[in-house]
Amino acid sequence: MRIAHSADELRRQLKPLRSHQTIAFVPTMGCLHAGHMNLIEKAGELADIVVVSIYVNPLQFGTGEDLDAYPRTFDVDAALCAGAGVNFLFYPATLYPKSGPKITLKATRLSNCLCGASRPGHFDGVITVVNILFNIIQPDFAVFGEKDWQQLTIIRRMVKDLQMPVEIIGSEIIREADGLAMSSRNRYLSNTDHSQALALSQALTAMQQSALAGETSVGVLKHIAQSIFDTASIQTEYLDVRSANSLKARHILDKQPARAFVAARVGNARLIDNMPLELNISPEPATCTEDSQ
Repeated sequence: MRIAHSADELRRQLKPLRSHQTIAFVPTMGCLHAGHMNLIEKAGELADIVVVSIYVNPLQFGTGEDLDAYPRTFDVDAALCAGAGVNFLFYPATLYPKSGPKITLKATRLSNCLCGASRPGHFDGVITVVNILFNIIQPDFAVFGEKDWQQLTIIRRMVKDLQMPVEIIGSEIIREADGLAMSSRNRYLSNTDHSQALALSQALTAMQQSALAGETSVGVLKHIAQSIFDTASIQTEYLDVRSANSLKARHILDKQPARAFVAARVGNARLIDNMPLELNISPEPATCTEDSQ
């Protein structure tokens, strides 16, 4: 595995390979866990070359957020990447000029809800850094986790709107054995916090099961989840149901894909999770026509 510390260095290393090999890219902020390793494994299935970046992007952290405290474990991360067959590890000190970036990207309607509502500017920082990384690496594929579904949706839209020649691949949420969605911020949790945090996946699972049982009212589904949060003494930042593709608010479930979303602070960690909501709709019976007789 080769480690590059600057954009120019990585470009030089990748340039002779582009004409005859495909590249898959996994952007991370480090502190890698099994969820990241799943992304890397998927990248290896998609392309000849796997590039992983480790960069704690200051543009996506707001005032008072955990930029300085965000866990940085490069030596362990590098060993994990090497063991997983990563070809290139990109570990820049910074991706911005010393005076700060003068031109950035801005997410619009898709960023006005869920995490974007409470973290203004967060997704502007995300798409700005992802755009920079795409320009440096020029991947054929980029793999993102579905745990941050809103981020995945916004990046897909960025690629579509800006005509970027990269295919965005979503990878399923990887959970701990008890159901908690894996996150680098889980290490902030005490044992008591961890037990309390299980309410997130439990509440979403209850919503999912109720939908499969035929409940179509989002209000009822949210009430079911809220009772679980109340029992666990968790105050959510948001609990919402939205269309999977457009992120528009949903009040009734139908055949269109929908997902339940939650964010909550547990101890010192801000955690997010989401799950698909599907109705158990039986297929319409076939009708007899003259052509079928």
